[in-house]
Amino acid sequence: MSARAEFLDVGPYRRASGAVKLPGSKSISNRTLLLAALCKGRTMVKGLLKSDDTDVMLEALLQLGAGVQVLSASEGDVVVDGCKAFSIEKAELLLGNAGTAFRPLTAALSIFAAPGSCYKLSGVPRMHERPIGDLVDALRMLGADIHYLQHAGFPPLEIRARQPMSVDRIQVRGDVSSQFLSALLLSLPILTHKTGSAIRIEVMGELISKPYVDITLNLMAQFGVTVGREDWRAFVVPANATYQLPTGGAISVEGDASSASYFLAAGAIGGGPVKVVCVGTHSIQGDTRFADVLGLMGAQVQMGSDWMEVSAPASGKLVAIDADLNHIPDAAMTIAICALFADGTTTIRNIASWRVKETDRIAAMATELRKLGAVVEEGADYIRVTPPFDFKTDVTIDTYDDHRMAMCFSLVSLAGIRVRINDPDCVAKTFPSYFAELKKIAS
Repeated sequence: MSARAEFLDVGPYRRASGAVKLPGSKSISNRTLLLAALCKGRTMVKGLLKSDDTDVMLEALLQLGAGVQVLSASEGDVVVDGCKAFSIEKAELLLGNAGTAFRPLTAALSIFAAPGSCYKLSGVPRMHERPIGDLVDALRMLGADIHYLQHAGFPPLEIRARQPMSVDRIQVRGDVSSQFLSALLLSLPILTHKTGSAIRIEVMGELISKPYVDITLNLMAQFGVTVGREDWRAFVVPANATYQLPTGGAISVEGDASSASYFLAAGAIGGGPVKVVCVGTHSIQGDTRFADVLGLMGAQVQMGSDWMEVSAPASGKLVAIDADLNHIPDAAMTIAICALFADGTTTIRNIASWRVKETDRIAAMATELRKLGAVVEEGADYIRVTPPFDFKTDVTIDTYDDHRMAMCFSLVSLAGIRVRINDPDCVAKTFPSYFAELKKIAS
């Protein structure tokens, strides 16, 4: 394995135009892998994202007994044989900083764990700072035997056999991370199939990041389980639920809408047009609504069933906005960068979930934006950005081992300045070829 680069100099650029084929969605990829493992039979997954986070999930499923065969790494074609998944009763899983692997596997193993089973789940130091207590509390209502190995409420965890008990209703908080609810939804059909009884999940507090829960529900339906939804306050996993192979035994992973945000923003900042393919109006991902936010900022936006295209505003200058972006928390980070190129002060609200991501993204974003000369105000759940009159030059951006910080701040190079990105290889978490793709469209 080659050593990670210490830094990468990006730009200076002044224009962006061209087309980008997006890698597969991380959110869809890891959910699909788990569903294929929970489903009896063999599933062909096409277009799977190749990244650190998906590698973590694939390795974990292999350790737990699922058959996984990579047919084409370049095309993302993977076969998952779920018939023997979770047949291994003892395992130590190292899950990096992959929340989309750690949270769902915690739920699945808590439900599957047979007498004598013992699973230990751990990650990198930052993963051990990311809360999981709300998910553990909900699983304990089902009889799960979960122990904290270091600090209460946080990984690492030890999971042993669930105590059999009759439960038809559980509760989970929705205002910290939607991944807790998604983890429960993905795994509960295994339990309701065994017990023959439906289980109702009641959400306490405001459910954040609703579009990501929609992804979960959509994929579960493709694997044969339709969940009842009562507004966003309660979800009912049906009795006797059984995961079935998707139509034709195959499922395709669409392009990553969160990754699309960087290139669409490049079009809005750098003139454009910039077109992304493999995601569009037919997408199941809520982050496609990032394009709507760019439209509010004055960018020219066009969309088709599997593509989106953005150009700069006819006036040449983006417009500042004040917006609640709770529904697109990952892509909202890119709006904070667009704010540097807008006329006026931009406020991004209802983003408390940034605090518990790969890093404290509100604090990190504020710190790095100030290096460029921006005036930044940060609160518990908002960030307010006033662009600099002139960008400071030769700025070095720290990335906090956060892939989205690296990709976001690379766009500042379109101001005609060189930007040094520390630890650029952190983008391997979701988009290993990001900088090469950016270079293709920037000039």
